[in-house]
Amino acid sequence: MENKKIYIVLTRTNTILSRMIGFIKDDEYTHASISLDKELKLMYSFGRKYSYNPFVGRFVKENFNEGVYGRQNNLYGLVMEIEATHEQYEKAEKLINKFILNKNLYKYNYMGLINCLLNRESCNDNRFLCSEFVYYILNESNIVNVNKSRNLVRPQDLLNIHGKVVFSGNLKNTNWPRKVYNEAEFLPKYQYAEI
Repeated sequence: MENKKIYIVLTRTNTILSRMIGFIKDDEYTHASISLDKELKLMYSFGRKYSYNPFVGRFVKENFNEGVYGRQNNLYGLVMEIEATHEQYEKAEKLINKFILNKNLYKYNYMGLINCLLNRESCNDNRFLCSEFVYYILNESNIVNVNKSRNLVRPQDLLNIHGKVVFSGNLKNTNWPRKVYNEAEFLPKYQYAEI
């Protein structure tokens, strides 16, 4: 039986918060989302509830034409494809559905962001950073374990997960998913969780 695919989308927008994180940490990517479909019609993350207000954050559904992404003329990013067994994929799907059904319980982890920038562990069951959420789904689904506190996992760290880059460039100027690399670039294996 063929493995399922999970997609991680890493981006860097032109918002003040994104520029600040990029400056402080010197990271190429400052936002992470996860999708269970190749077309990336539904992406999930933690971010702004209102596209013009960075101070109210929560669990969000994202697409490239709305919210903060919709305000960007250019959206520099990268899409990674990660293989998962059917069991791992179903677990990830159930976890994401739990967030969807209980979205009002979850908030953006602003204190976790400060602690991440200061390299201090700080986790809260109902508060997540964008990359913390993506890593949480992958880790709880037994797909990957990077052996660090989930709030310390930055979008840039997700590049260390064993996966395949299927697109890199301006996500606003593409025919995704038809436009992919002829020879996909494989990323190095970081560490798989024990299944």
